[in-house]
Amino acid sequence: MGMRLSLHRADIPEPDRSAPAAATDKVTVNLGGERPALSEVSVEVRYGEVLAMVGPNGAGKSTLLGALAGTVKPAGGAVQLAGSPLSRWSPLQQARLRAVLPQQHTAGFGFTCGEVVQMGRAPWTHTDRQDDDARTVAEALAECDVSAMAPRPFAALSGGERARVALARVLAQDTSIIMLDEPTAALDLKHQEDVMQIVRHRADAGDAVVVVVHDLNLAAAYADRVAVLAAGQLRASGPVRETLTGALLTEVFEVPIEVTGDDAGIRIDPVRGVSTRGMSERGLRI
Repeated sequence: MGMRLSLHRADIPEPDRSAPAAATDKVTVNLGGERPALSEVSVEVRYGEVLAMVGPNGAGKSTLLGALAGTVKPAGGAVQLAGSPLSRWSPLQQARLRAVLPQQHTAGFGFTCGEVVQMGRAPWTHTDRQDDDARTVAEALAECDVSAMAPRPFAALSGGERARVALARVLAQDTSIIMLDEPTAALDLKHQEDVMQIVRHRADAGDAVVVVVHDLNLAAAYADRVAVLAAGQLRASGPVRETLTGALLTEVFEVPIEVTGDDAGIRIDPVRGVSTRGMSERGLRI
């Protein structure tokens, strides 16, 4: 996808990588529905890893990401960021610690794509790192394969193009914790793979990445760990192969799911033409 984004953060104290980059401890969130949007959910986002959050629609994935990011206020439980309670950090400090990609990609009328990506540099205004703005923005645009779109109006882009420009804004923010809500949802196959390769690259470079994805095979291919949610509850979390089992996924998604694998990885597919009613675990290869 073009050149790789440089990871220069010499002016930020090295985080305590023995502590989670972000974490929730028995977090409950109420959004006014018949049941909590989240019910006592505990997860950890670790440096050097990709945590994928998966589950059916309405499972609470985006709400959990919002709790980690500080954009959703829990009714109970605790949230930590960079080893300290989230409340310790001011909004500006939070923006220097973590970058967040929401589901919806909007910008004020008239902004070009280049200007939208430049917005990611706002936390570093009036700091020494402001000197890196031009280089960092250019690298982020190239990383997301949108350099040619820089002069175009953001509002004129397709949904997939907006998603890639929005990701470039997140990369330009240049934080060691990255939180992405469905970054592949509007993308074609090539750009889905490109985005997940960026995610993998950032984790391999030592960053902490948490990503909400609907494609279970993308999660299996690129994540180190997964958190499976359903109806506001954490059903399972752990390493990919141990967690993404046919039995669990069949139960959570309410459709027969087969998980097969070899040394290269696992493959997850729905079993079409089979009802979940009366289906036993022996009908699944897990």
